[in-house]
Amino acid sequence: MDDQADAARSESATPFTSVPIEITVSVGRARPLVRDLLKLAEGSVLTLDKRLEDPVELYVGDRLIGIGALEVLEGGENGQLAVRLTEVIDLKKPS
Repeated sequence: MDDQADAARSESATPFTSVPIEITVSVGRARPLVRDLLKLAEGSVLTLDKRLEDPVELYVGDRLIGIGALEVLEGGENGQLAVRLTEVIDLKKPS
């Protein structure tokens, strides 16, 4: 990052800017019938409505904050997943 961006961020810092939040990454949905849901056991496979290369959605609570692509981190823990943001939703707009 450049020095101007760092300076702008530190000027807008408040005690709340250091509070962690939880982001949920939605990779897909499944819609099984109840009878199929009742048959689920360890090792069962639940088919999602998305493919591995499809974009994922990022949420804070129920508010969409961005779109991204799943990636496997290099150099980190083997198989560690990450999300590369491809679109950030304007949070200043009313939802």
